[in-house]
Order: sequence, then structure tokens, then C-alpha cells
Amino acid sequence: MRSVEEQQARVAAAAVAPRPVRVAIAESQGLMCAEEVVTERPMPGFDQAAIDGYAVRSVDVLSVGDGAGEISLPVMGAIEAGARTPSRLQPRQAARVQTGAPMPTLADAVLPLRWTDGGESRVRILRSVRSGAYVRRTGDDVQPGDVAVRAGTIIGPAQVGLLAAVGRDRVLVHPRPRLCVMCVGGELVDVSRSPGTGQVYDVNSYALAAAGRDAGAEVNRVGIISTDPRELRETVEGQVNRNEIVVIAGAVGGAAAESVRTVLAELGEMEVARIAMHPGSVQGFGQLGRDRVPVFLLPANPVSALVVFEVMVRPLIRLSLGKRQPMRRVVKARTLAPISSVAGRTGYLRGQLMRDQDTGEYLVQALGGAPGASTHLLATLAEANCLVVIPSEVDEVRTGETVDVAFLAQRG
Repeated sequence: MRSVEEQQARVAAAAVAPRPVRVAIAESQGLMCAEEVVTERPMPGFDQAAIDGYAVRSVDVLSVGDGAGEISLPVMGAIEAGARTPSRLQPRQAARVQTGAPMPTLADAVLPLRWTDGGESRVRILRSVRSGAYVRRTGDDVQPGDVAVRAGTIIGPAQVGLLAAVGRDRVLVHPRPRLCVMCVGGELVDVSRSPGTGQVYDVNSYALAAAGRDAGAEVNRVGIISTDPRELRETVEGQVNRNEIVVIAGAVGGAAAESVRTVLAELGEMEVARIAMHPGSVQGFGQLGRDRVPVFLLPANPVSALVVFEVMVRPLIRLSLGKRQPMRRVVKARTLAPISSVAGRTGYLRGQLMRDQDTGEYLVQALGGAPGASTHLLATLAEANCLVVIPSEVDEVRTGETVDVAFLAQRG
């Protein structure tokens, strides 16, 4: 029986990030930048007012408050944001400016409106202002040659805004890996139909497709596929040629799974093995097609399939996205009730993670992890916000003991 870590290493070795592509910045959010975005012009590109007020020469208002009496200046006009006609300020003059308006020549400061009487033809000055106050100088944010967004940066709202600010409408990114999800099983029907005797809804293709999107993949949910050898080969071969990762649920265990594996073996290397984990110990992994695309064979049980996806498939998606840390965040938590696990296998049990408001300590309540409880209840997985990770050498965890807990996606 192979350890979880050994299987994860085999899977990680097959990770191949899709070639970087250039996309519109509006489509780049959440993706990793694949280039050093170097600015070609300063930002801002001109001296501009940082606040509504009056552009002045600071030397003209230095005496305010020094006992020299009231100071008022003639207003030579108003300059709006976006104004394209250059203007020049004469000594002992002021110009009304909007936020973002270009500063007139000779002006070196902006008097906020609240420091004046707001006059239109002549303004009374209530306070002095230092040189450079409330002015955004050319290149204050970015100078030509500066790196605005570095390669390896995950592009978020701030990076999208910065790309727009430096005049970039497209950017080179690592695209989302394309993931195909399909399932086999004579008992399966799609949710659009009513199941007959002995039939069940296809849960896996919907649940695993959602898990793939949550991990960051571009997902193609094929759904239920035929196990006829010729049709199966055509379907799998076609999906292998157009995706970076393929997942087939229901392809381990049983006679139908044997026929599936026989067909897949014609397309490349495929191995079904027992992994020292539960649930989902029996699983398959291989690389098919001319491009050796990673293909996973998952159990038919939805809980087992989702757990194997979380432990094996999700990290591969994250690696393909260029993430440096492909695994979920793990914290230590104190158990609120006993937990049983399977000796010799790493347990991945559903749980609800909480935090003590007084101490800040993490607390965890296992769902379905009590002695004698089933590990295959989908309803409890839907209630879980974490996976409790029990080491392979442990079969019982007592109340109050500390365990590792992996965060799942936040709900709400």
C-alpha cells in the first residue's frame, strides 16, 4: 500500500502548466502574471491637484498667521480635471482647481477649500501651505522603467487597476488548466431524469466539476459516458486531447471499472493502486495520450470521490496555475469529541471548525468521525468547513487532543 505522500509526489511530477496566454486585463483577475510589466511612462504623467482647492505659490501665502494681516489673492480662473490647455500662474495669483486637474506653471501647492473663503474672483486665505502640499507630482506612483506587476503575482483588483493606470489593456498570464469531469456506471441517470428501480442520480460529475472550479480550473463537465469500448475510447481520447487534466469517477472497483481500465491502458500508462488513506483508498492515476495528460480514476461513492479530489487532484490544479503553495491552509485544533480512524491509513474526516472567542483557540467537531459512524454520508460533507487529518499511525483521538485541520472553501 502506497503512502499518501508518495502518491501526491507521483501526481505532482505530472504537473504541466498551460502555456502563458495574453488576455484582456478585465479577464486576468485571479490568474498569475507571467511577465514583468514594466512601465513606459510616469504615473501620474503630470503634476496634478490632489484635492479640490486653489493652486498657489506657497511663498505667496507664507505670512498668513504671522501677524501680517489678512491675505487675499485674485483668482485667475478655474482648471477642471481633464483640462488640456496649459495655464500659467503669475506671482500673487491663485487658480481654482479640481481634484486631478493639471497644476498651472509656477504653482507648487494647493490650498484646500476649507482653508479659504471659497471666493470666485478673489479668495481670502485663512492658513498658509507648504510647498508640495496636496500635489501629486509627476511619477509619484510609478517612474518609467519601474515594474508595475511582477511575474508570479496573483492579479487582483489592485493589480488590474495598476495595469490600467500604466496603459496596459492586455497582460500575459498563466491560464486556468482545463479540467474534464466524467463518470461511468450503469446505475447512473442525470438529474434531469427520474431514476428508475436500481438507478441513482449522477452526483459525481456535478460535485467534482464544482470542486474543480473552486480549485481554479476551467471545467468541462461531460457527465455520464458509455462503457462501450469503442465509444469510451473515442470519448476519453477526445477529452485527453483538449484538456490538461481528466477525472473519471466510478472507474475503480467492479466489472465495469475493469473494462474501463482495459480501454484506458490502450491510450497510455494507467495504474490503479491502494493508497494509505480513507475514505477513497482505491484510486487510479496515469498519463494518457501523446501529451501524457494526467488522468484520475476516482471511486463511485461521492464522498470518497470528493476527498480523493481534494487530496490528489486539487493540488495538481493549483500547481498548474503556478501556485507556490498548492495545499490547503492547515491549523491545529482541539477536538470536542472522540474521533476514530482506520489504523495504517491517513484519515480525512469531515469536520466543523470553530474558534473560541475568549482564547482564540481553534476547536473542531468531527462529522461522521465518531466510533462506528459511516464515512460515506454526503449530507455531512455539505455541512463541513474543514477536513480533520488523522495520521496513519493513529486510530483513536480522544476529546481535547490536538489534530491537524485543513480549511475547505469558506461558505457564505
